[in-house]
Amino acid sequence: MIENKKESTHPPLKRYRSNSMGNSVAYAGLLLVELILLVIKFIYTTVESIIRTFLPPLEKSLKDEIILITGAGHGIGRELALLFAIQNAIIVCWDLDEKGNNETKQILKIKGYKRVYTYKVDVSNRQEVLDAAALVKQEVGSVSVLVNNAGIMPCRPLFSQSHETIEKIFNVNVLAHFWALEAFLPNMIENNHGHVIALSSMCGVIGLPNVVPYCASKFAVRGLMEALYEELRVGDTKNNKSEIKFTTVYPIMVNTGLVKKPRNRFPFLLDMQSPEKVANIIVKSMRRNYKEVSIPWMLMPLDRISRLLPGKFIQNVKDFIDTGLDPHTDD
Repeated sequence: MIENKKESTHPPLKRYRSNSMGNSVAYAGLLLVELILLVIKFIYTTVESIIRTFLPPLEKSLKDEIILITGAGHGIGRELALLFAIQNAIIVCWDLDEKGNNETKQILKIKGYKRVYTYKVDVSNRQEVLDAAALVKQEVGSVSVLVNNAGIMPCRPLFSQSHETIEKIFNVNVLAHFWALEAFLPNMIENNHGHVIALSSMCGVIGLPNVVPYCASKFAVRGLMEALYEELRVGDTKNNKSEIKFTTVYPIMVNTGLVKKPRNRFPFLLDMQSPEKVANIIVKSMRRNYKEVSIPWMLMPLDRISRLLPGKFIQNVKDFIDTGLDPHTDD
């Protein structure tokens, strides 16, 4: 009697295994279907990428967009202000250098662009950024394009840089991005419309001597933009797809005054870039909604290929090219 009772309360082991095998087969079938779909998507996206190389997307209109540029008082920032103004956008210039910022405004006004607003802002100061952002919203409107361009680049060996300098590099080059995003991104998300452009650097892709803190800060910008893009993308649903676009820019050495002692064995290959040229590429890439762009363009593809090669060989290539930054002696 006891044995019969035990048999009735415990299902036969053979039956349990049968259900388990059925579930496993169903899961394996589903996984196979997903893998096939993944291969199809790989083929589709590869073909699409090749086509886009020869037939780039149409450049979107920027008419009446409110575009805020940090570090607009000189260099790339000033050139961006001019190019965005040409597209009939409303320009908001932020810079700690009030004189340079006003010069940018005057240059634009002489060229006939009246919708230009300037604000003296220390982008490394969170409260100052938030206060200035509130003022911009009140006086100009909701910012729909944010260009995080401001940056500094002291160039010395690591242990020749003070802790104050290192902190300043991260405050300006990294934390300022967070404060600007805190100020403007929520409204973009609410309107499901906007674009964030961040100036990283090829120093955010490849480490170089004499600019260790700068490289670290630009690697951080790259990580910030990639992670933020993914954070908004994974929240997409069929009925609510994020229309916030992101563009990260990786220029090599640009003639803005930050690079004081460049070293370049092959200038015809990796020449110092002019702010005008860099700004032109940035605007064109942004209007095509490119997620990232290196200047020159071939640097990012070459970096990805080089990661597959032996590390010591890549070091030999770097030594052969001999391009970099020698230490500054006056900062």
